[in-house]
Amino acid sequence: MKACIVNPYLDSLGGGERYSMSFAQVLSEMGFNVDVQWNDQSILEKLRKRFGLKLKNIRIVPDVKRGDGYDVCFWLSDGSIPLLRSRNNIIHFQFPFKGVAGGSLINKMKLFRIKHVVCNSFFTKSFIDREFKIESKVIYPPVDTVSFRPSRKKKDVIFYVGRFSLLTQNKAQGELVDAFIRFHKRYGTSFRLVLAGGVEVGSKKFLRDLKKKADGYPVTFLESPDFSEIVNLYKESKIFWSASGYGVDPVSEPMRVEHFGITTVEAMSSGSVPFCFDAGGNSEIIKDGKTGFLWKKKSELIEKTMMIITDKKLYNRVSRAAQKESERYSYEVFSKKVAKLLV
Repeated sequence: MKACIVNPYLDSLGGGERYSMSFAQVLSEMGFNVDVQWNDQSILEKLRKRFGLKLKNIRIVPDVKRGDGYDVCFWLSDGSIPLLRSRNNIIHFQFPFKGVAGGSLINKMKLFRIKHVVCNSFFTKSFIDREFKIESKVIYPPVDTVSFRPSRKKKDVIFYVGRFSLLTQNKAQGELVDAFIRFHKRYGTSFRLVLAGGVEVGSKKFLRDLKKKADGYPVTFLESPDFSEIVNLYKESKIFWSASGYGVDPVSEPMRVEHFGITTVEAMSSGSVPFCFDAGGNSEIIKDGKTGFLWKKKSELIEKTMMIITDKKLYNRVSRAAQKESERYSYEVFSKKVAKLLV
C-alpha cells in the first residue's frame, strides 16, 4: 500500500507540519509506504529533530502528482481545493479560512473526489463548514504526552512557546511582556518569564523590539530551540501564559486567532498550569478554573496568576486536572481516529 503527504509549508516546522508528519507516521505504522512531497531530502531529519518523531519507512520525493497511483493522499490545504486522484483523498484544514470562494461550483466538483475533510478543532470546523458548505470532521492534533511530563521540582518560571512572527496568527508575545512587567512591578515575585520559539523570516526586528521592551526585567528569550530544550522548559516551568489572539476579532479575522493550541496541551501534559486568552482553540481546550484559566484582560491574567501562586492546594489540583485532560490529545487517540478514516 502506498500513501502520500503534501504540505507546502514543511520547512516552517509549525503545528500544521507536526500534524502532517504525525499523519504520515500513523500511515507508516499501518503498513503504508509513505512518500512526502518536498524537494530537499534534509527536511526529514529536521522534522525528526523538531518534533521528536521517528518517521520510519517515510521517504522524500519531489512530486506525487496529486495522488496518482496512491491508495491514500493527505493534503494540507492553503485555502484551495486541489483536484486529487488517489483512491482515498483527505484534505486537512489547519486554518479557519474565510472569504476564499469555498462554495464555488468548481470547488463543489473537486470535493466529489475528497473522501474526508478534516479540521484541527471545532473552532476551525465552524468556519470551514460555512465557507465550503460541507460537514467536516475534527481530529485534534496529537501531543507527545509521554515526553512532556513534569519534573519532581518545578521552578518559578512562567513561559510561552510560539513562533516569533508578525505573519498570520497573532502570538502576541509583546502583550505577555507588558503583562509580566506589570506583574513584576506589582508583586516583585521570584518568577521569571521565558519566551521560546522559532524566528520567522522578517521577524528579527520584532524580536529585537521585544528584547528592548523586556530589558531590565527577568525575561529570557529562547530562540529556535530544539526538541530537548523545549521538553526541559515544559518540565521545569510552573505556569504557561498565552496571549494568542489578543486584540483580534475572531469573527472577522479567525486566521489570526489560535486555531487549536498544541503548546497549551503540552503545558498541561507537563503539569504546568495554563493561562490563555479566551478565544479560538484555547477556549475549547481549557475548562476555566478546573484545568487552567481563561482571561480577557491583562489585569485578569495578572490577578489569576498571583492567586494560583499563593494557593498551593489550588495549584496542585488544577495541575493534576490539566495533566489528566491532556490525555484526550495523545498520539494514541489521534492514531485511532486516523485509522477510522481509512476503514
